[in-house]
Amino acid sequence: MNLGFIGLGIMGTPMALRLAKAGHKLYVTTIGPISEELITLNSENCENACEVTEKSDVIFIMVPDTPQVEMVLFGQGGCAQTSLKGKTIVDMSSISPIETKCFAKKVIELGGDYLDAPVSGGEVGAREGSLSIMVGGDEAVFERVKPLFEVLGKNITLVGGNGDGQTCKVANQIIVALNIEAVSEALLFASKAGADPARVRQALMGGFASSRILEVHGERMIKRTFAPGFKIALHQKDLNLALQSAKALAITLPNTATCQELFNTCAANGGSQLDHSALIQSLELMANHKIS
Repeated sequence: MNLGFIGLGIMGTPMALRLAKAGHKLYVTTIGPISEELITLNSENCENACEVTEKSDVIFIMVPDTPQVEMVLFGQGGCAQTSLKGKTIVDMSSISPIETKCFAKKVIELGGDYLDAPVSGGEVGAREGSLSIMVGGDEAVFERVKPLFEVLGKNITLVGGNGDGQTCKVANQIIVALNIEAVSEALLFASKAGADPARVRQALMGGFASSRILEVHGERMIKRTFAPGFKIALHQKDLNLALQSAKALAITLPNTATCQELFNTCAANGGSQLDHSALIQSLELMANHKIS
């Protein structure tokens, strides 16, 4: 198939590479540099999203936030600057569920199809093709695009209509943040009490406290490897979506709010571009103790 891919960052590049290696022709555009490997795989660099859309049947979007998706779709040189008839837009960014419904409505009115399909699994999942993909949209469109999703991920679920994929992703980010915070507290407690946090983590991995966060992010915390797989700044954005939506729904998310404040502390101390496992640094600051 002729595929478009807009946004080749930490997540977008390995995802685009997997599609290209599966034999699809890719038309791409991004703000930063394009991977040399992607160019060698018969991918064509386009001037803007409009050109990508003109040349592609299915257009994937993977950009940081809601305003960027809106610009890609409807801004100058955006997808909607050309005909959307027969085109399928697949937004894999993590953005506002409410705005997603508006974007989908506009695209459908212009003759296109729209799926919101945010992912979980980070850079590792993007490289390995093991992402969890949460999809909102029409079932027939989902079934048509599903073989492409299967190149990118393992757990692929049609959650509901447009916007429901993004709602699911916000719920995912709440759970991930709270788990990172819990692992941070546990390892900090163990270290401050004089135990070896690496051995504590090893022991916990065999019990009911075991989790993917303890496995991957717990190791990052102990080894101090905070190069971003998923940046604190992006998790702040996602929790902001959660808290804004909670306000609109008249519900309270107290622990989500606490995690956001801990991320804010990291950002205030220059850590916004670190991996979200670096949340532990905010607790270390308050404890005046680094785990080791």
